[in-house]
Amino acid sequence: MQEYVTVTVMGEERQVLPGTTFLEISKEYADKFQDPIILAKAGGEYKELRDTINTSCNIEFLDLKNKMANYAYLSGLIYLTIYAFDMVFNGKVTLRVKHSIDKGIYIETSSKIEESDIQSVKEEMKKIISQEKEFKRINALRLDAINYFNQIGNTSKAKIMKYNTNTYVTLYKLGNMYNFFFTLMPHSTKVLEKFDLIYLNDHGFVLIFQTTYMKNKIKEYKHHPQMFEVFREYQDWAEIMGISNVSSLNEKVSNSEIENLIRIDETLQSNRLLNIAKNIYKTRKHKRIVLLSGPSSSGKTTATNKLCMYLESFGLKPRVISMDDYYLARDEREVDENGNIDYESLRAINVKLFDKQIKALLDGEEVTKPTYNFILGMPEFHDKIKLGENEIILIEGIHALNPEILKSIPREEKCKIYVSPLTGLNLDDHNRISSSDNRLLRRIVRDNRTRGHNVDDTLEQWIEVRKGEELYVFPHQDEADFTFNTALIYEQGVLKTYVEPLLYSVDSSSPYYEEAKRLLNVLKMFLPIPSEAIPADSLLREFIGGSCFE
Repeated sequence: MQEYVTVTVMGEERQVLPGTTFLEISKEYADKFQDPIILAKAGGEYKELRDTINTSCNIEFLDLKNKMANYAYLSGLIYLTIYAFDMVFNGKVTLRVKHSIDKGIYIETSSKIEESDIQSVKEEMKKIISQEKEFKRINALRLDAINYFNQIGNTSKAKIMKYNTNTYVTLYKLGNMYNFFFTLMPHSTKVLEKFDLIYLNDHGFVLIFQTTYMKNKIKEYKHHPQMFEVFREYQDWAEIMGISNVSSLNEKVSNSEIENLIRIDETLQSNRLLNIAKNIYKTRKHKRIVLLSGPSSSGKTTATNKLCMYLESFGLKPRVISMDDYYLARDEREVDENGNIDYESLRAINVKLFDKQIKALLDGEEVTKPTYNFILGMPEFHDKIKLGENEIILIEGIHALNPEILKSIPREEKCKIYVSPLTGLNLDDHNRISSSDNRLLRRIVRDNRTRGHNVDDTLEQWIEVRKGEELYVFPHQDEADFTFNTALIYEQGVLKTYVEPLLYSVDSSSPYYEEAKRLLNVLKMFLPIPSEAIPADSLLREFIGGSCFE
């Protein structure tokens, strides 16, 4: 007599034979989802649909609205793109995944391409999707995998595996191609229908996909030339320094060259901010307002402090005003459908008062500026200010670039700066490190150090923070006159020494355990970098401590 195990799916209890795959069961629930099912979650762990069920458990099926499923979907799409290029160009064109750009991924080609080539690849991808080719999971000896990638000329994957000490590694086979990814994978190409390829230049294109912030469709691509150029500058400099990926950074650590790299990187970043300050000084007579914004954990506080220091060295006197001081009183704010106050919305700001006071300051009047009391949840009016000679206004806040503020002041009288760590260092040619993950690691360290928050607290808040950024920060990035990249090429190695112990503290029963595990899986590829050589005015000190601005 066969033994059955009991599983609960969407509140429905049922008996299944041990060895039944999640895929088999998922087919019965596919019509309850708008998007294809990508992964399953059982016993608090994420599972590929090819995995088998051997014990009783609660099962949750996940589509593109789930973050982990979205990671898996993107990895599958990247693999499919690589495979389709290989088929169309007979292995003569290789790809290198570079960075995110407008809800897509910019990918470079080893040889020149034309727009018609991208159309041919897209048609090949659609053909492979219709064939429902399986991503076969294979456990391979690590040394065998290294030999394979060296033989096919993919040295970036061979080198990164040097820092994986496991005897076996998980590879995925599509057709006759093997690849290595840091995420779980879809079971087949069948689920990868939502994508597009956009030709950008003769050596690159953009892979568009559906993110967790989109409603059941991919977003039309919008090019951001300034952002794209900042990424290009970062990566060109990294190549000059001999750092094409994490393994080449690790070589700098192994060869005792990291302290020199830190000094060079810090000097370069400071010079970029100094150049922005020089431009502000040159235009000071008709631009007396500097607006600075960016997503969470971008280093806006240090960037603002250093910018003020540079401006003061030119004889200017920046008057820093935070938009947070213009929050409406708690009882005046709107609430969402769950009765929670939306702190991220522009509607949480007293825009009318803010606009009126900034305009009055520029007109030479004295105003009594509010200071927001976060304990009482209300503004307090004690601070009387008036602009003096050589004083300019520097405004910092997530809404600072929103054209809906300071509408009575002409655009040409404002200087707008977008601040963000645009991370360009990737694990290998096909596995990237997202700027969002970079910011998250920074925030985990800072929240623990300055607020006593554990990782669960930060990850819980991060969900709402990211939603706010998508709604209120990213849509206005093209408003900026300057984009200041706050990413440091060495920082993940430093953050690793601070954040790893915190991530290991996340209990397996936590709803954020899998996210902590994912971040640990990325960090294990980095060699630790000591922080002693990092200067006191470094932007990274805002997160790890020891900043001269604290």
